[in-house]
Amino acid sequence: MHVHNAGERQLTELDYVRLSKLDGGHLADAFSAADLVPSREIAADVVTMNTQAEIVFTDSGLKQTVTPCYPADVAPVMGFVSVLSPLGAALLGLRVGDVAVWQLPHGEERSALVARIVFQPEASGDYTT
Repeated sequence: MHVHNAGERQLTELDYVRLSKLDGGHLADAFSAADLVPSREIAADVVTMNTQAEIVFTDSGLKQTVTPCYPADVAPVMGFVSVLSPLGAALLGLRVGDVAVWQLPHGEERSALVARIVFQPEASGDYTT
C-alpha cells in the first residue's frame, strides 16, 4: 500500500488543460506538481478523468466503484463523483496500489486504496473524452 505524496501523480496533458478551466484554475494549481503525460502514453493503472476505479475504504473495507468526472456529469448513485469534490480530486492521477486521502467538509479525514481500474478511457483507445 502506498500513500500518495505530492508530485507523484500523473495526469494526461488533456486532463490538466481541462482542469485549468474549472473553478478558476485552482484545481489545476493543486496538480501543478504532477507529471504531465500525453494521453497515448498514460499507464493503464492510472486514474484519469472518467476512469472507473474500484476503491476500498481503509476504515471499513467497503468496496466501491467510483468515476472522477466533470461537474456536469455527476451522478452519485452511479458512482460518478465530481473532480471538484474531495474524493474526486484525491483519486485523480493515482495508480493502483496508491491510497487516496481527503478531508470531508467538516474536517474528518478519509482514505481509500485504489484497488483496481475497471475501465480507463485511454487504455481503450479513447484519448479525447
